[in-house]
Amino acid sequence: MARRVLIIDDEDDIREVAALSLESVAGWEVIRARSGGEGLARAAESQPDAILLDVMMPGMDGPTTFRELRRNVATSQIPVLLLTAKVQSTDQKRFAGLGVHAVLFKPFDPLTLSAQIASALGWS
Repeated sequence: MARRVLIIDDEDDIREVAALSLESVAGWEVIRARSGGEGLARAAESQPDAILLDVMMPGMDGPTTFRELRRNVATSQIPVLLLTAKVQSTDQKRFAGLGVHAVLFKPFDPLTLSAQIASALGWS
């Protein structure tokens, strides 16, 4: 059975490149959301195996979206990986302190993105 990953990112290009990467390289099913609010709804209805969540989004940012995912019993156990362009060590520590499974960095390599996610989540 193919894995199902929800990508929540406000940038169309990033969302599409990540989706195409996961679909073509790993054969995973990808669900897309362009905002934190849309992502919360999609996560609850589709119950993905993991969520790839952008940190910087207008309105509801990634950390806020993550906290809301954890508050909802329907989405509280879904593993979340943050996707960010912020590489400062203080930012990395703050993100790690949220309780996410991993922090992945933009720009990412489309050929290795699925392997990074699988490794972070212990998927073989």
